[in-house]
Amino acid sequence: MNLPNEADFFGWVLYLLNKYGMIFLRGAGVTLMLALIGTLIGCIIGLLVGVLRTLPYNKKANPVFKILYKLLQFILAAYIEVFRGTPMIVQAMVLYYGSKQMFGVDMSAMFAGFFIVSINTGAYMAETVRGGIDSIDVGQTEAAKAIGMTHWQTMFSVIMPQTLRNILPQIGNNLIINIKDTSVLNIISVTELFFSGNSAAGAYFRYFEVFFIISVIYFIMTFTCSRLLRWMERKIDGSGYYSLVEIDMMADPCGHNPVKKHGGKQTWKK
Repeated sequence: MNLPNEADFFGWVLYLLNKYGMIFLRGAGVTLMLALIGTLIGCIIGLLVGVLRTLPYNKKANPVFKILYKLLQFILAAYIEVFRGTPMIVQAMVLYYGSKQMFGVDMSAMFAGFFIVSINTGAYMAETVRGGIDSIDVGQTEAAKAIGMTHWQTMFSVIMPQTLRNILPQIGNNLIINIKDTSVLNIISVTELFFSGNSAAGAYFRYFEVFFIISVIYFIMTFTCSRLLRWMERKIDGSGYYSLVEIDMMADPCGHNPVKKHGGKQTWKK
């Protein structure tokens, strides 16, 4: 394929797609993998941290446990504030280069990418989970305790199923943000979509055309993920129309077997 004219924008777009299309697709695959796995691990971290931050403080507990409780809460709060209060690009530089310089840990760029996205997402998700737990009516926690459930049983059997539905939109937002924010990992040479596009643009100095292609690919990925997550929300919500059970097991106190209603009339078996 011959080189297009200098001013032929769409000609250059087609030429670059033809020559670097597979490179763009591989970069998009790395971006999706980093975002999906990083968001999944980050959600797990966020759930654990969020639940630990809601642990009740027992004033009558042993002084050692009180100290451990306060120390745990301080560490969790520091983790959240540090990773929410600094840019991911700075975190990538500090963790990737700092771990080697300070501790001699020579991690691969991809491992560092997964690690950075995961712990960054975990910090945001921890506050999302805490807010989701606080949004559940306190009466449900009191009712669970009244029937003898422990704090962990209450969390994972009563509170968390409702919390997960409430925070699902935020989980989707974090996934979409991570798809875009993985572009900062090019600073540590992770070959994601932005890195691939930057390499292709430098070959012919056609930055506008290349990054037009890159922006379209990013939009396709984020739009598709947002539609899939919206579909998942509707599936979890279920139908807006419900039909009542047609059999009332308590309708006859004499122990007769109830049968389904026919034509608006209740019939019975003896």
